[in-house]
Amino acid sequence: MLLVKAARDARVKAYAPYSQFKVGAAIRAASGAIYQGVNVENVAYPEGTCAEAGAIAAMVMGGETEIAEVAVIADSPSPVPPCGGCRQKLAEFAGKDVKVTLATLQGEVLETTVGALLPGAFGTGHMVSPSEDGM
Repeated sequence: MLLVKAARDARVKAYAPYSQFKVGAAIRAASGAIYQGVNVENVAYPEGTCAEAGAIAAMVMGGETEIAEVAVIADSPSPVPPCGGCRQKLAEFAGKDVKVTLATLQGEVLETTVGALLPGAFGTGHMVSPSEDGM
């Protein structure tokens, strides 16, 4: 639950003046280092940034590119999953079996995986190089 605590600690720093819906995320990289992120809203919707994207950016800035575990927390009646865009972003840096813990401030927890959140994820295997497509 250390990762959930890191997400909870991050959440209080979220910038959500319009929705008041603060979200915190924490990622444990392959090295064991923990990177945090928060949602950052903008009056020009949808120009904000999700907490998961912020944590991924912090991880990349830290010189890492492999996610070992993820936690996301919000003040919601039930655990809040990442948006579709963040699911794809997580899949970029995490294997399908990487654990994702979704939590509420009231203590409800839902454990899942990146693969369960985004079955059929688009990946590099879907891309065709110019030499392979005859061009």
